[in-house]
Amino acid sequence: MNKTVMTVDDSPSIRQMVAMTLRMGGYAVVEAADGAEALDKLADGVHVDVIVTDQNMPNVDGLTFTRRLRGQAQHARTPILMLTTESSAEMKAAGRAAGLTGWMVKPFDPKTLIAVIGKVLA
Repeated sequence: MNKTVMTVDDSPSIRQMVAMTLRMGGYAVVEAADGAEALDKLADGVHVDVIVTDQNMPNVDGLTFTRRLRGQAQHARTPILMLTTESSAEMKAAGRAAGLTGWMVKPFDPKTLIAVIGKVLA
């Protein structure tokens, strides 16, 4: 059975690149344009095995999205990876505090993304 990855990013081109990379890696993909849309899809019962989210998005940013998910029992252990241009130690610390599983900086290497997804799903 294929694992499903949700990619959350307000940039259509980034979402498309991440989704294409994941599909080529054998994953099913669910896309959302921001944290609010992602929360709505998950509330509607969309099942995902791992989430890859951006930080800087309108409506609900990546850290807020992560904190809200971690407050829900069904998503308390869902792996959540941040894929963002942000790379400061302060942002990474905030990500750990919010409950992120990992942090990757854009631009991303497709092979590395697939490897990291595989690692968090193992």
